[in-house]
Amino acid sequence: MAHRARRWRAATVTATAAGLVTLGLTAPAASAATDPRIDLRVLVVDDGGSPVGAITAQLKSEGVPYTTVDLDDSGRPTISDTFLSDTVGGRPRAKFQGVVLPNEAPFGAGSAEQTALESYERTYGIPQVDAYTWAHPEVGLDYTDSNGYAGSLDGRTATVTTAGRAGPFGYLKGAFSFEDNSPSVDESYGFLAQPRTGFTSYVDVPVPGGSGNGSLLGEYAHDGRRELVVTFAYNQYQQQFRVLARGIVEWLTQGLHLGQARNYFAVHVDDVFAPDARWDSARNCTPGDIDCAGGGADAGTPIRMTADDAQYAASWEQSHGFTLDMVFNAGAGEEWKSENGNADALTDQLLRDKAKYRWVNHTYTHLFLGCVQDTSTVPWSCAKNADGSTKWVSRPDISGEISNDYDWAVQHGLSVDRTELVTGEHSGLKTLPQQPQDNPNLGPALAANGVKWTASDNSRESEQRAVGNSTLTVPRYPMNVYYNVGTKAEMADEYNWIYTSKADGGSGICENNPTSTCLPRPLDTATGYTDTIVPAEAHTDLGHVLSNDPRPHYAHQSNLAEDRLLYPVLERVLADYRALFADSAPIVNLRQSAIGAELQNRAKWQAALDGGKVTAYRIGNTVTVDAPSGTQIPVTAPEGTRQQQLLGTAAFGTAYAGQRSAWAAPAALQSALTLRLP
Repeated sequence: MAHRARRWRAATVTATAAGLVTLGLTAPAASAATDPRIDLRVLVVDDGGSPVGAITAQLKSEGVPYTTVDLDDSGRPTISDTFLSDTVGGRPRAKFQGVVLPNEAPFGAGSAEQTALESYERTYGIPQVDAYTWAHPEVGLDYTDSNGYAGSLDGRTATVTTAGRAGPFGYLKGAFSFEDNSPSVDESYGFLAQPRTGFTSYVDVPVPGGSGNGSLLGEYAHDGRRELVVTFAYNQYQQQFRVLARGIVEWLTQGLHLGQARNYFAVHVDDVFAPDARWDSARNCTPGDIDCAGGGADAGTPIRMTADDAQYAASWEQSHGFTLDMVFNAGAGEEWKSENGNADALTDQLLRDKAKYRWVNHTYTHLFLGCVQDTSTVPWSCAKNADGSTKWVSRPDISGEISNDYDWAVQHGLSVDRTELVTGEHSGLKTLPQQPQDNPNLGPALAANGVKWTASDNSRESEQRAVGNSTLTVPRYPMNVYYNVGTKAEMADEYNWIYTSKADGGSGICENNPTSTCLPRPLDTATGYTDTIVPAEAHTDLGHVLSNDPRPHYAHQSNLAEDRLLYPVLERVLADYRALFADSAPIVNLRQSAIGAELQNRAKWQAALDGGKVTAYRIGNTVTVDAPSGTQIPVTAPEGTRQQQLLGTAAFGTAYAGQRSAWAAPAALQSALTLRLP
């Protein structure tokens, strides 16, 4: 639950109309010869609250450099003229292009620090974000007792105003809702109030029981300064913040900053061509799995797509404008074919539609590529050699699984990328607790087959890391649509087993897991999937999309079969997204190799920032960025920006959300990246 803002009063200031500070404007009374240098870095004054934490998380996610001043640190630097600005080569320098504060006056109105900060902002045209404050005249708003409101905002619909859409929030369609995940908990709190002179509202909400709207977010221009005033509490995970986060950063940086953001969504469908085992509702396990008593002799009918399912998948992709990644086991498909009259309508249909998908190597037979598993006990353990050492699946066996699947794909004309791989169960990588290290044969086998990007399970390893000398992981989000279910009833039944207490007939796992919560009561197996699981999973997935997170999600071919469980989740994510965002900010749907490169670039960029090896600034309409050689530089800039070449200039970046952005590098024979602003 968000905490209410502290109610304080600052000294009244005289509000004067001030125009928007636009790119290229110089400090007051400056000439071209004395244009100040504005460093591309943000100052964050942190009080430990969730609103400042949310904005800081957004800055870090995008790759925007920032300096934090912790108000709770007794050894923190003092905010002074010399802390904020100095002179470089005879030219005045503003050390920060924007300022994030907990509220409008965290140092106290009239204090030396507050006065220094306000003078700095006025001198250099530096914007200030008030991360969370209450409605009062000192921020350009009436008190809430004058046709306003203070209280819970759960479930309320907010509207981006005409000014907001024409300004920093133009990537939104216009309306969004505050989360209301639990009727028994207040999840948000805010102040709706009427603007005063100098205040331009960007986000409005109807005043409950009143007439008209009240502002929740807007710009207050006064006294030669500009503040973005936010009057609702939030944290970095709430959807209402996530949809506004990009615009807050763009307002703060005036549309020019290091770093970039996209809304990413990719979905891998594992085990294509292979069958998947089926959940047993009576035994509450999956026959055929090594931890299910009774083995696989009575495993029942496996779950496998049909030709009709394949036709539906191709049609669904086209109608929804979204490409699936088919993660395939060709050998498992060939084995199925040989056991069923040497014919397979599913394979034939998928190959007819092969150009409609992206294809990813999932190994030929889905062999476990880690240690040799000893399944004589539950849970399994790693088999041992005579000397007590771990018995590993061999390098030739691993290499054969990779190369055979790839060769089959090439022979059948699939758009497979040799550098991408998803091992069965992400095997070969460390698997705790049984296998605390990677199979030492895995890295060399990956290198021998040209694999640069191998998938890992984000729930186990959320960060990209090296495997051997030439391969990096690509963490994937497991979707809460299980591999071993084909029907809604099966899905709800297994979900109940995992997420209900023993007293309610479940496994009780949720009772002892700090990352899980038990259901208040078991789901109805007839309606539970549609009414509870789909909206919950879609909400989680959309949260990833809105977090500038490129990591792919994964489900299984079984989820495209029988009741086709995956589609309702995907449709909900896509529909909810498209209801929020304008056409200028489409979902970015990348294949695995591009996602891996994005994560790699981010890691290198963050290392350069952490090492203090990046220098970036604007002088007038020229931007200069110096970073370590070989480092890709993320930059977001306004439309019309051009990159300096050895001779002339070239258009910079690609369009997204009304701006231009890219991973860039200095042009040939230049040591620094140079941009010319419009």
